Amino acid sequence: MAQKKAHEVDGWLARPQGAFPVVLIYGPDRGLVSERATLYARQAGFRLDDPFSVTRLDAGEIESDPGRLMDEANTVAMFADRRLIWIKGAGTHKALGASLKDLCASPPEATTILVEGGDLKKGAPVRAAVEQGSAGMALPCYVDQARAIEGVIDEVLGRDGITIAPDARQALKASLGGDRLATRSEIEKLALHAGRDGRIELAHVAEIVGDVSAKSLDDATDAILAGDVAGFDRAYSGWVNAGNAPFQLVSAVMRQFQQLEMLRAAVDGGASASSAVAAVRPPVFFSRRDNVERAVQKWTSSSIARGLERLQATVLAMRTRSQLDEPTARQAMLALAIEARRLR
Repeated sequence: MAQKKAHEVDGWLARPQGAFPVVLIYGPDRGLVSERATLYARQAGFRLDDPFSVTRLDAGEIESDPGRLMDEANTVAMFADRRLIWIKGAGTHKALGASLKDLCASPPEATTILVEGGDLKKGAPVRAAVEQGSAGMALPCYVDQARAIEGVIDEVLGRDGITIAPDARQALKASLGGDRLATRSEIEKLALHAGRDGRIELAHVAEIVGDVSAKSLDDATDAILAGDVAGFDRAYSGWVNAGNAPFQLVSAVMRQFQQLEMLRAAVDGGASASSAVAAVRPPVFFSRRDNVERAVQKWTSSSIARGLERLQATVLAMRTRSQLDEPTARQAMLALAIEARRLR
């Protein structure tokens, strides 16, 4: 049995101790989970672009074909000394949990199983299988807090030798958080465009990260949650026509969905939508409270999870194809608005 507390994970990843054929990295911050999984795979010595040594699976594939993981784990690599089986999207999957339990009890030689999971509760089949298995290591990841955001800012800017003014740092921190990949991408964008002189000032943050009001962000976000397709289209067009970055709107919608995921969990646990929203800190602005309450009642846990997966894929697509960021963002958020309309 092996597991780490959230504050111990970075240290363990930097200097892993012991051999663990089955590693689970899980938590509500999908960007942080993905980032740490990639770091672990690289530090374990796997070439991530080598299809002979790295096999990628979705948890849903294993759930529909329970024997798939065992077959893959016991397949001998023909052109590599070791194999990595990388599983994404693990949630409340019983068949996957059963397979991981067997693999922890009798791990295959020269094969590592790396699992990315969502916000798994204690006792969930996947989490329990790894935490209780002698060959398993479970690593929890949680949403970026102030100290973690400071660390990402220092890491990204320090890598390029860029300094940042104190007031610019405070403004940047206020606009970040919620998802590690989104946080990192926003800082990298700022460093790329504003760091040519080696220092970032407040004006750079206002120009690059965005200076539109929170009201504009809320209008677009609430239209998505409510399934108001026309309202979203107007808000998005106005946002882009004003010269604002689509990425900032995607980040705001992602933060709203992460909050919605937490609120939905409270409602599923027996709380009312109104009491769950009232307990949020920092509080939901009063003019938006009814909209958020209706969204909590309408969006299910599974539909919220699908929305977050779509947004995360959008962030990655915008990073790799920056010239198409505007239509990429619009298409993804329009799909969410259509999904909300269907749920309604």
